Amino acid sequence: MAIPLEDSFIDIIGKAQRGLGISDSQLAEKSGASVDAVRKVCDGKFDRATLDQIALALRLDADAMAELAQEKWSPNEIRLDGLMQFNTPYHDMTVNAYLVWDPASKEAVAFDSGTTCSWMLKHSRDCDLTIKLILLTHAHTDHIADLDRLAAATGAPIYISSRENAPGAQPIEEGKTFTVGKLEIESRLTWGHSPGGMTFVARGLAQPVAIVGDSLFAGSMGGSNISFEDALRNNLDKILTLPNETVLCPGHGPMTTVGEEKKHNPFFAR
Repeated sequence: MAIPLEDSFIDIIGKAQRGLGISDSQLAEKSGASVDAVRKVCDGKFDRATLDQIALALRLDADAMAELAQEKWSPNEIRLDGLMQFNTPYHDMTVNAYLVWDPASKEAVAFDSGTTCSWMLKHSRDCDLTIKLILLTHAHTDHIADLDRLAAATGAPIYISSRENAPGAQPIEEGKTFTVGKLEIESRLTWGHSPGGMTFVARGLAQPVAIVGDSLFAGSMGGSNISFEDALRNNLDKILTLPNETVLCPGHGPMTTVGEEKKHNPFFAR
């Protein structure tokens, strides 16, 4: 069953408002819409004219917003030899972890643990994979909840940005590269959601793969807990400059591609 989008158009408006520090009344003033019209849209009532006004004031793409509001877009399903997504429950939501492996050598890299690594470990056993490395996108609890068990089961070294800490993890800086089988993995600092959010770009499969954590979601982005402007800039400069066919593996919601996000993500479509 396909994983639904992490954010609705209401969530996206809220994230943009919080990031820019704009209240409903300020949004009405900036957009030229009435406060009542703004609040109706923020409550989920689709009105294209008001949505257009709001989108302009929030630096969002109105056409992409309208697509999401009318549920007219979701990313195409992605199947790629050497990549597996594990969607694990966390309270009333879910969180993703990933395995990427060299199909020839069967050597694999785990990205985050999610809330349980059971399915990841089972897939590794079933496919005769050896997890050689654990790379963490960031240290928020939902993403590393089962890290201790994953580390104990694999004996693999763990790495995370030097700006964050996780049990047993060694610090790395942006630009660190790893080689696992025929895979080449590059670390890119895409902070803004968290102090040291890392995107890991893996090359060596039929398509490039970027494990982006909560930096970017299909049709949205992570909440800018640290810096909205830096989160936007890092996504634009370090993720969306990758080739269009690059598979994006977010911390929540379905996988997508750079090309799809450049067309359909309200924060970045132009």
